[in-house]
Amino acid sequence: MCLGLSSCALPFYWQAIGGQLELLRKRTPIDELLADPNTDPSLRAALTAVMQIRRFAVTELQLPDNDSYTSYADIGRAYVVWNVVAADEFSVQPRRWCFPFAGCVAYRGFFERRNAERFQARLARQGLDTYLGGASAYSTLGYFADPVLNTMIGGGEEYIASLLFHELAHQKLYIKGDSEFSEAFATVIEEYGTQVWLEQRQQHDALERYHGRLRRRGDFANLVVNQQARLTVAFSGSAPDEVKRAAKKQAFQIMLAEYAALKAQWGGAGDYDAWFAQPLNNAALASVATYRRWLPGLRWRLRQTGLDTFYAEMSSLAELNPEQREARLEAWLREASTPRALPQPG
Repeated sequence: MCLGLSSCALPFYWQAIGGQLELLRKRTPIDELLADPNTDPSLRAALTAVMQIRRFAVTELQLPDNDSYTSYADIGRAYVVWNVVAADEFSVQPRRWCFPFAGCVAYRGFFERRNAERFQARLARQGLDTYLGGASAYSTLGYFADPVLNTMIGGGEEYIASLLFHELAHQKLYIKGDSEFSEAFATVIEEYGTQVWLEQRQQHDALERYHGRLRRRGDFANLVVNQQARLTVAFSGSAPDEVKRAAKKQAFQIMLAEYAALKAQWGGAGDYDAWFAQPLNNAALASVATYRRWLPGLRWRLRQTGLDTFYAEMSSLAELNPEQREARLEAWLREASTPRALPQPG
């Protein structure tokens, strides 16, 4: 894979290969752990849920039936990878990096935090806005049998289900070079699958809490979209950089005030307090927008068509060129945001 790569790219690929080999080396089949009487009871309960969720993903969500997430690895850290996102000082669009298999993506991942921090610092010295975030899971898109990690099971059954559905959705469909679509597709399957999982298990209280989180997630995504639109206006034109920087600072102050108002509407729920506690910049916005841009339209389309037709339509999008695909997705976004007329009394 590294043949023909520039010398500056080689360290990144070597750390990626080393990190992946570590995961594969540490994995143990879940069946073996469940059969072992010495397995910790809390781990046994989590892995039992994993196997149930894995079967549900295949039978109910038509997600890949392969060896992924049938083994377990404890990697001894809180996150499996740390992703670095970067954007120009006066742009809301993220920088992109291109790789074999995955295509061009709006982030760069590292298995060791210190390597991610070094890369982030180097980009910051170039004058870029940067963002660093840890990820609990990731998918090799079916090229390897991905294990369940200790980073994936600490949040409870609902959290495990969401992660597995999301990562398996990447294995079902991933469009190289289109992070926005691929992440939105995986997220809409994650949300749909988690809701059906909770419904079938009649976990009504958990389902109500999950719906609340989804509403707050949507409100937060709208906040980010509005902020990007505000900044796009501030960055346009030929104003001096000092003027644009002042407008940028003011825009983020407005965003903080908008979040405070949202929290009041949410009854004080602080789902995104940690995100707002970090330095806010264009890269932080891009880290959210990559996952959320097309999500409302895809949610709407899934509700309209059902799962079978939805999957067929998503596969057809992969055959389109980027401009055609974006036009289709924009049309669905417009449909999703169009108020429906109430039926008139007869």
